[in-house]
Amino acid sequence: MFPSMRVVVFASQKGGSGKTTLSGHIAVEAERQGAGPVALIDTDPQGSLAKWWNVRKDPAPAFIQSVFSNLFYDLDSAREEGFRLVVIDTPPAVTRAISEVVSFADIVVAPTRPSPHDLRAVGPTVDIAEARGKPLVFVINAATQRARITSEAAIALSQHGTVAPVTVHHRVDFAASMIDGRTVMEIDPFCQSAQEVSALWKYLHERLQRADGAYRAQDDASMASPQNRVFGRRAV
Repeated sequence: MFPSMRVVVFASQKGGSGKTTLSGHIAVEAERQGAGPVALIDTDPQGSLAKWWNVRKDPAPAFIQSVFSNLFYDLDSAREEGFRLVVIDTPPAVTRAISEVVSFADIVVAPTRPSPHDLRAVGPTVDIAEARGKPLVFVINAATQRARITSEAAIALSQHGTVAPVTVHHRVDFAASMIDGRTVMEIDPFCQSAQEVSALWKYLHERLQRADGAYRAQDDASMASPQNRVFGRRAV
């Protein structure tokens, strides 16, 4: 569990990258692994994540109905309500609104299929994350087992940023599980797809925990610095 609420934003200019599927799966896995309460926000006008959640029987993770213009207030409310993690899905586009969403992220996750078209499309997502000063992690998604292009894609993406050490492979159970609002972990927690999601969440969780440690260290250093010391009372 995190000491304060953290926000993970899934973003990619390329349609069909698997943002919605991974958003739902990571949110469920985070809840299953004790990092909750977890909430989902769908900022894609198509509303695919919202539709998936609406047919879901398990109320966790929660769903927050929000729009770009209200995101600041809705995230603030989520924090006050005790949520520890919010996962945000975004539309496949590069707009000022998406840049605003990224500004709230503690980490930006960019699912990328190992194909030339997807690799050529990563530039705008990288630019947004850099402009907002947000850490970006590429996740190779929907990969074919033992395909050479998967390793080639990892090398190419590493020129632009961090690549998650977990590759998510293409399997029909991802799509099949989401038909009735579930995830692969809830159908077969021991299948390969479930293991990949679990490993990916573990990696993202560790990244977020390291960020928390850095924030605390900065705060401690700031409070200990000479300019913040005031005799007889606490520095403000």
